[in-house]
Amino acid sequence: MLKPAEHDPNKQKGSALTVSATEKYRELAGAERAAVLLLALGEEHGREIWKRLDELEVRQISIAMSRLGPVTAEMLENLFVDFVTRLSAKGSLTGNYDTTERILASFLSPDRVNHIMEEIRGPAGRNMWEKLSNVQENVLANYLKNEYPQTVALVLSKIRPDHAGRVLAILPDEFALEVVNRMLRMEAVQKEVLDKVEQTLRIEFMSNLSHTTRRDAHELMAEIFNSFDRQTEARFLTALEEDNREAAERIKSLMFTFEDLGKLDAAAIQTLLRNVEKDKLGVALKGASEPVRTFFFANMSSRASKMMQEDMEALGPIRLRDVDEAQAQMVNVAKDLAARGEIVINKAKSEDELVY
Repeated sequence: MLKPAEHDPNKQKGSALTVSATEKYRELAGAERAAVLLLALGEEHGREIWKRLDELEVRQISIAMSRLGPVTAEMLENLFVDFVTRLSAKGSLTGNYDTTERILASFLSPDRVNHIMEEIRGPAGRNMWEKLSNVQENVLANYLKNEYPQTVALVLSKIRPDHAGRVLAILPDEFALEVVNRMLRMEAVQKEVLDKVEQTLRIEFMSNLSHTTRRDAHELMAEIFNSFDRQTEARFLTALEEDNREAAERIKSLMFTFEDLGKLDAAAIQTLLRNVEKDKLGVALKGASEPVRTFFFANMSSRASKMMQEDMEALGPIRLRDVDEAQAQMVNVAKDLAARGEIVINKAKSEDELVY
């Protein structure tokens, strides 16, 4: 059990570090409480907690930690007692949107809370334009068709070209043509105007979208099945096929697996290879099908391909669990790259694919 350092009132009486009566009973709030807990846990015991925090949480707790100043034994003890009391009183902890929003609201401004919750609930992306590029084209087109053509032209000029094309194709013909003409004549947009449009989209569109959009249940289950190891996945799919073949087929069509990496185009696979650890790649390919192995080797230089095959041979027998973990990690890297717009993931077979 961790023990705070003993406090000797006779030591350092004249030191600037002496804790005053006020500081001795100073209340801790918000990120300060988390900072003190992690500080007390230390590097060894706190490492796993730090790993599970997102960038914003790390930044907030780090700032609070750097500004903590002296933390007395009484403050630390009160914090631990309060934490254990709350935990034991409830018996368990439940994380959901409401509790997350309530906790954030205790130490962040309403605007900041809304922005974070919007990112949690809304489409993936680092900024507004990336988020819009991940909104279904029919949903975005349905919103934009009621806006001024100039505004629509600005929005479409900021999102991914392929997504802008799909949105344009859905808009009414005359309106879409006007938008195209506005885009052709568009000059540099002032930052103030761009900020205003972005703010309007965030408030009027993205926030409403997060409350009204309901995820397809099959889509959610496909993500859950993606997280299974191959034995668990096979067990559930087999059982589901017996009970509801249509649902099972729908889920399988939505799942993105390691084998689907073999359908990436040349540019995408090169980007993926640059972002994957070489040792993980070797383990993943060790358990891959021959066509997928061939696909990866074909997208490497002759030297790199030969070295990878030699490394794989040197690995010897590998546990299936390790192969599953390595392949799942590569799939997650591909999904992250797709969310950032660096690659395009397409599960469907190309219309130009040859059948022999």
